[in-house]
Amino acid sequence: MNKRQIGTSDLVVSEISLGCMSLGTNEHIASEIIDRALDSGINYLDTADLYDQGINESIVGKAIKGKRDKVILATKVGNHFEPGKEGWYWDPSKKHIKNGVKDSLTRLGVDYIDLYQLHGGTIEDPIDETIEAFEELKQEGIIRYYGISSIRPNVIREYITRSNIVSVMMQYSLLDRRPEENVLDLLHEHNISVIARGPMAKGMLTTNGLAQVEKKGQNGYLDYSYGELKGVVSRFLELAEDRTANALALQYVLQHPALATAVFGASSIEQLEANLRYGHSKPLDDDLYKELQAISKPNVYDAHR
Repeated sequence: MNKRQIGTSDLVVSEISLGCMSLGTNEHIASEIIDRALDSGINYLDTADLYDQGINESIVGKAIKGKRDKVILATKVGNHFEPGKEGWYWDPSKKHIKNGVKDSLTRLGVDYIDLYQLHGGTIEDPIDETIEAFEELKQEGIIRYYGISSIRPNVIREYITRSNIVSVMMQYSLLDRRPEENVLDLLHEHNISVIARGPMAKGMLTTNGLAQVEKKGQNGYLDYSYGELKGVVSRFLELAEDRTANALALQYVLQHPALATAVFGASSIEQLEANLRYGHSKPLDDDLYKELQAISKPNVYDAHR
């Protein structure tokens, strides 16, 4: 498995990685998926305190027990909830971050987190207070590095200027090319890595893509109509040729030098294996990359600019 460095950190991660949100609550199945991912060479696992209100962190923690040295572990904070109670609210305060990391460490069963991420963010946040919390946790050795999970260009620019983030997680795929407008290049210029989520666009960029368009794309997707989605996905599947559609979707987002890893979800071993075939695909050449761009839209952000 090829590996890439996250920003200026000493975190070196597999270029495809496992997002844990889709694992479900069956500990046995989740453990099997994580074990297979680690055996394949994946070393980056991404979870969040909000996923199943802490249950996901607990499941991940049990699955990696005795394997901590094989894992670059990332989780997130910022959504304030009380286990057992419905709902949550946005809370990027220093107090919540300091309390949240303690809860995450307990659920994960670890004494430090490799990459701690703010799970969102708005321009109205007390950004300096949030940064101060992360910096103190880093100095205390509780976290190794921190980043943000945000698609908002205005928030991202503030953290570039005011913080020591090493990464930004954002939605990015052939069907969601918004980061290409200026965010990817900007982050690359500042040696901050991108962790891409949603590279398969809700499964529409997989071997089962047309069925997923029928299931999830009836009302369109971003600025694509249903008809446009069918056309783009059909052509995308044709261009996959001697590689799987899953592999091509992953290769597309990983083509930009700002990318550290593409995070995919899996709720079964079969889904995991479909994405692991990426490792056996021939490289994506410039001609095919340009053709993929030609069949899709260069989406742009219409808010949070």
